[in-house]
Amino acid sequence: MSRIGRQPVTIPSGVQVRVDGRQVTVKGSKGELSERMPAGVTLDQSDGTIELQRRDDSKAQRAYHGLARALVNNMVVGVTDGFKKTLEIHGVGYRADLKGREIHFALGYSHPVVFALPDGIDAAIEKNTTITLSGAHKQRVGQVAADIRKLRKPDVYKLKGIRYRGEQLKKKAGKTGA
Repeated sequence: MSRIGRQPVTIPSGVQVRVDGRQVTVKGSKGELSERMPAGVTLDQSDGTIELQRRDDSKAQRAYHGLARALVNNMVVGVTDGFKKTLEIHGVGYRADLKGREIHFALGYSHPVVFALPDGIDAAIEKNTTITLSGAHKQRVGQVAADIRKLRKPDVYKLKGIRYRGEQLKKKAGKTGA
């Protein structure tokens, strides 16, 4: 049995979980999330917990068992606490400004780069070089962070660009001149 899939998901007070066949909807203080569960995985909701069962022991079902449990747990955590990703901008003159639902970047290009935030994702900018993204949906927060990082990937020669907080880069030596 899947070690992750067999663990029950505890539902904190103030969170409502509704199961309609394969569709699971979780509602809490940070919003409402809905996800369709993989085929062959059933959810049993009892007092304060959700337990997931799989139909057989095939390799695919074992994988879906753990996936479904992780999806439900991420929805519960998302509507109660939310998820955060922090990005840092490194480089002389590189900065970001928040204007409404858009982030305006100066990243060394000949033009400013404008990034529109999708619904459900909030951003906070500290000192023009630190961007904190937050939201209830874990995958969306991570995808928006990856999209922003893609605007100016970290350069391994000069260590400039946008990177995640705590991301370690190894500086490469450049070509040696004759």
